[in-house]
Amino acid sequence: MRKLFMSILLISAFLMSNNLLAQITAPKFGKGIQVNAQDSSFYMKIGLRFQTLFTSEWDLPDDELKLKESETAFLIRRSRLKFDGWALSPKIKYKLELSLSNRDNGGGNSSLFSNAANIILDAAIEWNFFQNFSIWAGQGKFPGNRERIVSSGNLQFVDRSRLNSRFTLDRDVGIMLKHHHKFGNNFILKEIFAFASGEGKNITSGNIGGHAYTFKIEALPFGKFQSKGDYIGSAVKYESTPKLAIALAYDINEKAGRERGQKGSFIPQFEGFDLNKNLHSFFADLMFKYQNLSVMIEYVDRKTSDDDPNIFLEGENIGTYYTGSATNIAVG
Repeated sequence: MRKLFMSILLISAFLMSNNLLAQITAPKFGKGIQVNAQDSSFYMKIGLRFQTLFTSEWDLPDDELKLKESETAFLIRRSRLKFDGWALSPKIKYKLELSLSNRDNGGGNSSLFSNAANIILDAAIEWNFFQNFSIWAGQGKFPGNRERIVSSGNLQFVDRSRLNSRFTLDRDVGIMLKHHHKFGNNFILKEIFAFASGEGKNITSGNIGGHAYTFKIEALPFGKFQSKGDYIGSAVKYESTPKLAIALAYDINEKAGRERGQKGSFIPQFEGFDLNKNLHSFFADLMFKYQNLSVMIEYVDRKTSDDDPNIFLEGENIGTYYTGSATNIAVG
């Protein structure tokens, strides 16, 4: 981590000391530090944000309004360093996002992560190679439930819902093929096909199970939201006309290696036994905004191929997939 910060400081100092190479600007608060190459060969935006969190838990025994036991905690919930932009051509975009707080980069207690913290959140490149087609490769958020794709800096509430924590596809490593087209003046249709490891971010060992395949289609019948508001929690921008986004997604995680697909505990592996099962997840969601009103609704249903979430070996339960359904509704 120390070497990373030193490298960033050295690069920044070099760019600032030689105005022949790049122009560095900071347009206004919230827009990051922007670096433009003098020959227009690359663009980079550097951003930093953090989120503090105070929690308090207490017991009210026998329905009495009297505190008996309480616990409090002060935390750095998130601390992020982000770089994004394009290189060689605006059609070749990249994104790198790092997690700096201990509360935000867990996973260092497993050999499957080489006993290292999950510092890298996003590390991906996207190439718009033909008209409305683009291909994305690397590590990042995969197209599951809408709330997960909304950045933590754009959430309406303090944190995400229980639906998200139990059923999200989260981040993974793989590739995505994206396409969109427009019908008439407003109607927009987007399609995504994704192929991933199925075991989440920052895995350093070989693939335990199979892979994950995700298909998503999204419709915006009234046209684009302002400032990508279909993936921002609240009605930050005033929409003078109604805006609606509706999405359906289906994911099959073949021989899932973890109890919640890309997240959760790893299923124990025993030589000579093929115990992992396929996980099927169906997502449906919508985002509606009009003037100061925002409404987000999500639904998910997950099951195994044999409708039995339990994994048995010689009569002993060695793991249980998290299955079922959930609904999340947020209004602002």
